[in-house]
Amino acid sequence: MLRFPIRIPLVLAGVLALALAVPLPGQVSAQEPSGAPLIYEGPGGRVPLRDWILDKDPHNHGLRLGFQRGGFGGSTVSVPNVVEPRPYAGAAGAVNYDGSVAWYRTTFQAETAGIYALSFQSANYLAQVWLDGKPLGSHHGSYLPFEFRSNLTAGVHTVVVRVDWRNPEQQAKEGFHRTWFNWGGIDGEVTVRKIGASELSLPTIQTTLPQSDPAAGPAHVRLTVSVHNDGPARTITPTGTLTRYSEQIPLAFHALNLAHGQTATDTATVVIADPALWGIGHPNMYTLSLEVPGESTYAAHVGLRQLTWHGGHVYLNGVLLKLHGASVQADAVDHGDALTPSDEERIVGELEQIHANVVRSQHPVDPGLLERLDRAGILVWQGVGPVEGAGNWYSTTPRLLAEAEAQARLAVRSAILHPSIFAWNLSDEIAENGRDRAEVDYVQNTAHWLHGYDPTRLVGVDIWGDHPPKGTPGPLYNGIDAIAETDYSGWYDSPEDSPSQLAALMRSRLAAMQNTFPGRVLVISEFGAESNDLNPGGAPGSYSYQSRLLAEHIAVYAADHSLTAMMIWLLRDYPLNPTFQGGSIKKKIPHLKLIEALSQKGLFNYGGLAKPAVAEVAKLYSALGPD
Repeated sequence: MLRFPIRIPLVLAGVLALALAVPLPGQVSAQEPSGAPLIYEGPGGRVPLRDWILDKDPHNHGLRLGFQRGGFGGSTVSVPNVVEPRPYAGAAGAVNYDGSVAWYRTTFQAETAGIYALSFQSANYLAQVWLDGKPLGSHHGSYLPFEFRSNLTAGVHTVVVRVDWRNPEQQAKEGFHRTWFNWGGIDGEVTVRKIGASELSLPTIQTTLPQSDPAAGPAHVRLTVSVHNDGPARTITPTGTLTRYSEQIPLAFHALNLAHGQTATDTATVVIADPALWGIGHPNMYTLSLEVPGESTYAAHVGLRQLTWHGGHVYLNGVLLKLHGASVQADAVDHGDALTPSDEERIVGELEQIHANVVRSQHPVDPGLLERLDRAGILVWQGVGPVEGAGNWYSTTPRLLAEAEAQARLAVRSAILHPSIFAWNLSDEIAENGRDRAEVDYVQNTAHWLHGYDPTRLVGVDIWGDHPPKGTPGPLYNGIDAIAETDYSGWYDSPEDSPSQLAALMRSRLAAMQNTFPGRVLVISEFGAESNDLNPGGAPGSYSYQSRLLAEHIAVYAADHSLTAMMIWLLRDYPLNPTFQGGSIKKKIPHLKLIEALSQKGLFNYGGLAKPAVAEVAKLYSALGPD
């Protein structure tokens, strides 16, 4: 994506944190949240906490002043929330990018006494949480869930969250990196629920179709769920159904003998004679309902589909996949990375406008957006690991390496039910055979775990296209199913070349990939060019140059039968950092005019207006067909 080392924070693993706290009397009248959670999937009984009081603390005096006890004023905001979604450019943007501190406060009503779980989908960067003035715990990172628990009396309870997103460079040293602006806040949904006598979590689903004619069925479906006993020692038997319209398919789980506090995995298998399969163009969905009767529930929308791969090709329900799409950054004007449902619908709509059947994200995608991609039938190349500048790797200490692996595992467990995800990408823009032994260990360890935990999807890595491995690839690539490479021919590489020269360069890169990784699934993860109306028509940086270059890439990739997917960088422009002016391209084209702070390789501008390339890409992608 960028052609110079840059330290921008990324996702750190969100590990569940549990704590007990003694409640104090609520100081504020209860706010009764209305409406269902934004995210459908999850345990039953979740109540969204949407309305919060936000108080900014730029001088970091809040702890000294006792804000953790809830005694602060401020303005009412809706969570998910970014504290300062503007400015992102100039001197003020630089101050905003460096980060700050802010406090959030809300209340909720516990109808009865018991243990309650307070769940966060995401907060950036360091979140410290208090309940009724007593600390629950802290979490650092973003884009992954975390949870705290407390034993509460019936009545009103006050939640206070301190969010600190200062010093992006220090965040990078701590193993947290992102690929766009350092937004701060509670940027994911927050819910509260009471814990019953049992808990259901971490469900998985695996569909096996007949080898001779996968589309004809029947489908052999295997489901698992983690069952935890919070009650006395006893036998627990979960129940479940798969429902589609009027069809209800019962799921028979086993009886589990569980001691108090014990957890076990239960399994159900069912054969569906005439399954409505999930696929591109026909994203059929079932509702999965799980229950320990009278105690706990879990629900999700799922799809029945089978991915297979061999000989460098990928098949969905027996049909060969040829994928074309774009990458996305989870960012929207005036919301930053705290996407609303409308923002997520707009992202899916823009993908549909260019006739994309695949999308790539470097970071774990918000579950709400994944649910919309499921319904749209758009496949996802999902990044789950640390995202560094090209060729970099910062998670070199034993602690950071362990956190990188934990991050990837949590990202997978959190998203595993989504039928749209077809590949887990472990690392972004690897150079050659990896920066050091730590990066090799991370990829090898995580790939090995993934092949055991989720054999239904590809395990992939992204390679920096300017620095692929030479000769025989090193041990980092052992066990990797899919290889993705960036190809910026015509932008960072040879921007002054003729179309025929660029086509030859692209074909030579593809041939090199095939020679280095025979039999692997091959993907072009990034290609594209910056564009705006500041540069003369036809020149690099102009709209017409972007349209022409994208068309040239698409023509070369579509003609190569060894290639499974091509993904444009990028669907929409986004703020990177206040000093960004295009990166290393300015060394090759000094007169290039770019808008400071914005990455402008998008097909749509930051405001969502379509650039001329949208029509060109839509025409070319439409001609390639849905799969």
